[in-house]
Amino acid sequence: MNNAAGPAGAGLSTIAVVGAGSVGATYAYAALISGVARRVVLYDIDGAKVRAEALDLAHGIEYTPMGSVDGSDEVGICAGADLVVVTAGAKQRPGQSRMELAERTVGLMRTLLPDLVEVAPDAIYLMVTNPVDVVTYAAQQISGLPARRVLGSGTVLDSSRLRYLVAGACGVAVRNVHAYVLGEHGDSEVPIWSSATIGGAPVREFSELDAAVRDRIAREVVESAYRIIEGKGATNYAIGLAATRISQAVLRGEGAVLPVSSRLRDYRGISDVCLSVPSVVDRTGVARQLEIPLDEAELAALRASAESVRAIARRCGF
Repeated sequence: MNNAAGPAGAGLSTIAVVGAGSVGATYAYAALISGVARRVVLYDIDGAKVRAEALDLAHGIEYTPMGSVDGSDEVGICAGADLVVVTAGAKQRPGQSRMELAERTVGLMRTLLPDLVEVAPDAIYLMVTNPVDVVTYAAQQISGLPARRVLGSGTVLDSSRLRYLVAGACGVAVRNVHAYVLGEHGDSEVPIWSSATIGGAPVREFSELDAAVRDRIAREVVESAYRIIEGKGATNYAIGLAATRISQAVLRGEGAVLPVSSRLRDYRGISDVCLSVPSVVDRTGVARQLEIPLDEAELAALRASAESVRAIARRCGF
C-alpha cells in the first residue's frame, strides 16, 4: 500500500486514525488527498471493517501525494505516530441524552487512551468525538499529557458553517468572511458578531445582516448538524475536512489561528474547562490562545457555555 511520492513539508509524518466509522474513514480520505502526511494508519476493533477501509483507500493512492495507508485491529499500528486523531466514540441513540452519550464516550476513552499513549507517547492528540469539549478535557486527564498536546476539533466546523451562511447572505466568497463561533461545540456555542468582518468591513455594517438575519444564521449553525443527522444518519464530510485543516496546522507547524477546543487557564476569567477560542496551532499543539474583543453579551454567553460544559465534565468524574 505504498507510493513513493510525498508533499513538500509533510516530511515523514504519520497520522493514526482511531475509529474507522464514517468520520474516521472520511477524515482518512481527506487527509489522503490533501497530502498532509506521508503515512496514514487506521485502528479499529472491527478488524474486517478497518482493513477493508484501508484497502479501499490504498487502491486510489496512485492519484494522491500520500506515501502509504494501512489498517489493523491491533493498537500497535499506531506506534510512533506524530498525530493521533480519535474519531471513535459511542454512537448517540434515539432519545439518548447528551449526558448519557458523554458518560459512555468518556468510559471508552478510559480504556482506549492508555494503550494509545503507550505506543505513541510523543504524538499530538486531536479529539474528534462528541461531546468533544468534555472528551478533550477527559482525554487530558486520562492521558496525563501536557494540555497543549491534547486538543479537540472544537468549533472549527461551526465557524465554517457560520462563514458559509454569512457569505451566502451577502453574496461574497466564503474565504473573505472572517468570523468565529466560540465556546462549546454544541447548543451553547457563541457566534462572535462584534469582531466579524467581510473583507475587513464589520459584518454589522452590512444591510443584509440585520439582527434578525444574524439570529437566524446563529440558529441554523447550531441546528444544521441535527438536520444532517436526521437526513443521513451522521455528519462526516465537513468534519473530515475541518479535522484535516487542523492536522495541516499541526504537522506543517503553520502557527495557524483556529478555534480548536483546549484547556483554558484564566481566559477572560474562565479556567479549568475545554472550550473553543482562537488558538495558535503548530507542531507543539496549541501554542497559545488569543483573546479577541468580545462585547458584554458575548462574554456572558461564553461564560455560560463554560459552565454548561464544566457541569457535564464533573458528572463524568472530572
